[in-house]
Amino acid sequence: MTASQKHVVALGECMIELRNVEPELMRQSFGGDTFNTAVYLARLAGGAYRVSYATAIGDNDPYSNAMLANWESEGIGTEFVCKRPGELPGLYTIQVGGTGERVFSYWCQNSAARNYFEGETNSLEARQDEVDVFYLSGISLAILSPAGRDRLYRLMESLRAQDAMIVFDNNYCARLWPSAEAARVAYQTAYALADIALVTLSDELEVHEAQGEAQMLERVAAYPCREVVIKRGALPTEVRGEDGLRAMIPVEHVSRVVDMTAAGDAFAAGYLAARLHGLAPDAAARAGNRLAATVIQYPGAIIPLAAMLTGLLA
Repeated sequence: MTASQKHVVALGECMIELRNVEPELMRQSFGGDTFNTAVYLARLAGGAYRVSYATAIGDNDPYSNAMLANWESEGIGTEFVCKRPGELPGLYTIQVGGTGERVFSYWCQNSAARNYFEGETNSLEARQDEVDVFYLSGISLAILSPAGRDRLYRLMESLRAQDAMIVFDNNYCARLWPSAEAARVAYQTAYALADIALVTLSDELEVHEAQGEAQMLERVAAYPCREVVIKRGALPTEVRGEDGLRAMIPVEHVSRVVDMTAAGDAFAAGYLAARLHGLAPDAAARAGNRLAATVIQYPGAIIPLAAMLTGLLA
């Protein structure tokens, strides 16, 4: 993978985030899995590539306007953002326990992002020839209607035909799917179209309602992607690539976990940024683990810019 100003586009949903900071006090920010990844990717770009976000928001509400301003302040392009009249962003709250575990509550059933592939051709479909790397997650699939998902698959097929790279992260949220079977079918299509698969093994076990981790591990490693990265919690990250590459990369342990939010999103950003800067898959996995270990030591999905590691991609 070369690094000559590629255009990376992430698809998904950014929501209003409300986080408990005291028993009767919440702090408002923005978050969402692919959005979090887009932020960290943009921070790590260093001129090697540029990042845009594809989603739908409201047309004139204060939260949608604030979202756009926030994305632009992070250096994220908004040319693929669709404004839908009368619709609003989704909202979620987070409560974090003493060891970083989280409890989420959501209000996003009718959010604008769910309608990105409804109606007329959107800007991403119309300008797909501008995309070099396309990043999506299991959440990106889950929020769409079946018809919207079919449009997304057609877009992915077109992107592959023009030699764009497709990266799929299996992030799974059971409440967004009518059944695990529906998720399995959607994931199978996504893996078949992806060049790189970023797989959290525990999520894949849940999607397949499987009990055997060793058997599931071998199944994931055989997915039809030229690069498969398997995240296994505190166990080493496994990287399988072309030409028989197989590497086990230890995770980086920290003395105190503050908040596990966005750990996987940060890993994805560190991994992809490293690959786009020309690093090999095993080195990219180290960068992903290092960034994830940094992020979980701070509250919230997006850590302060000053907390970003220097030399992460060295």
